[in-house]
Amino acid sequence: MDEAKKGVLAMVAACCIWGLSSLYYKLLSHVPPLEVLSHRTLWSLVFFSAVLLVQGRLGLVGALFSRPRALGLVAMAALFISTNWFFFIYSIQIGRAVEASLGYYIFPLVAVMLGFVFLGERHSAAKWVAVVLAALAVAGLTWGLGAAPWVSLVLAATFGLYGLIKRGVDAGPVVSVTTEVLLLAPLALIWLWGVHVQGWTGLTGRSLGAFGADWGDSLLLMASGPLTATPLILFSFASKRVSFATVGLVQYLNPTLQFLVATLAFREPFTPWHAMAFGLIWTALLLYSGESLRQDRAARRASVSSVTEATTRT
Repeated sequence: MDEAKKGVLAMVAACCIWGLSSLYYKLLSHVPPLEVLSHRTLWSLVFFSAVLLVQGRLGLVGALFSRPRALGLVAMAALFISTNWFFFIYSIQIGRAVEASLGYYIFPLVAVMLGFVFLGERHSAAKWVAVVLAALAVAGLTWGLGAAPWVSLVLAATFGLYGLIKRGVDAGPVVSVTTEVLLLAPLALIWLWGVHVQGWTGLTGRSLGAFGADWGDSLLLMASGPLTATPLILFSFASKRVSFATVGLVQYLNPTLQFLVATLAFREPFTPWHAMAFGLIWTALLLYSGESLRQDRAARRASVSSVTEATTRT
C-alpha cells in the first residue's frame, strides 16, 4: 500500500473516531461536563506524554516553555480548545448533538472568514457565496426555532480560532497539544480536588466525584485520554501524506457521523427548520469543496509547469 492510501485510511479512521465519540460521551451523561473535561485533560496529558516519551521527543515540550511568544500562543490555543471540548461534551449531555454536528459543518466556512479578517486571504466568489449560504442557514434556524443555534456557533468559532492560533505555533501537533493540556492540567486538578475533597457540586447540583466511585465510570473517564489522542495522531499522519483538499473533503465524515448518531441513535428532533439549515449548509460545502479542489488542481498544474520550465532551461 502506498503512502497516499495509508494517509487516506488514517484520515478516515480519525474522522470515524471523532464522529462516533458522541456515543462515548453519552455514556458519561450522568457525570457533569466540567468533571468529564477535567479527566479528559489529565488523561490526554498522560497519553500524549507517553507517546512523546516513546518517540524520544518529550524534551520538545520543555523547549516550548523557553520561547515566550510560542508559549503564549499555545496558552491561547489551550483556552479555545478546552472551551470547544467543554461545549461539545455539554451539547451531548443536554440533547443538542444535532447542533454540535452543524457547528462542525459550519467550521470550514468560519475559517474562510477568519482567514480574510486576520490573515488577509483573498477568496473566490464561490467561497463567499458559500459563506453567505451558511449565514442564511443560521439566520433561518434562529428565526424558525426562536433562538440562535448557540452551540453550533460556539463550536465553530472556538475551533476556527484554535486553528488560526495554531498556524503561528512552530511545533508539531502532538507536541503543541501536549503543552496545551499541560497548561490546563493545574485547573483540572484543582477542580477534581474540589469535587472529591471539598464536595463541590458545581452548577448542575448533581452528585460529583464519579472517578473511584464506580469502576465502569472510572475506566470510561480514563479512556478519554486515548480517545482524544489517537485521532489527532492519525490526523497528523494523514496530513503529511495526502493533499490539503483531500483532508478537507474527508473531514466532513466527522460531522456527518455526528449528525447520524444524533438523529438515529439519540433520536433528537429534526424539524423542517433544521432541514432547511442543513440543506443550505450542505449546498455551501459543495461549493466550498468544489472550489477548493479546483484551486488545488490549479496549484499542482502550476507547480508541474514551473518544474518543467526550469528543467527545460537547464
